[in-house]
Amino acid sequence: MSDDVSAPARVAVTEAAAELLVRLRAKHGDLMFHQSGGCCDGSSPMCYPDGDFLTGDADVHLGDLAVDEFTVPVWMSRNQFEYWKHTHLTIDVVPGRGAGFSVEAPEGVRFLIRSRLFTDEEWAALEGA
Repeated sequence: MSDDVSAPARVAVTEAAAELLVRLRAKHGDLMFHQSGGCCDGSSPMCYPDGDFLTGDADVHLGDLAVDEFTVPVWMSRNQFEYWKHTHLTIDVVPGRGAGFSVEAPEGVRFLIRSRLFTDEEWAALEGA
């Protein structure tokens, strides 16, 4: 038995959110998320056409969501990541109007984050990665 434990994913997507991403990609092309830091729309995951929100050294790439036959990168500001690094994030979608900047806003739904703390085992694997 191997002692290699792969690090768990930091982000995931629900089936409903993945289905919406497929439709949004058909309209907007490749997409990306940036987890908002609490301005304008609270702490909502903001979805943009890939490249419309510029990331840099002040951002952390949390991972890529595998959706259909494409991926959607997920980013968060480095300062916010320091508070959330112990947390697994799942992007979901619910009825309601979200932020005007996020591409799902005209659809009558909004993305949101569901979160849970990493288990001790998951955290140890992340720290070792």
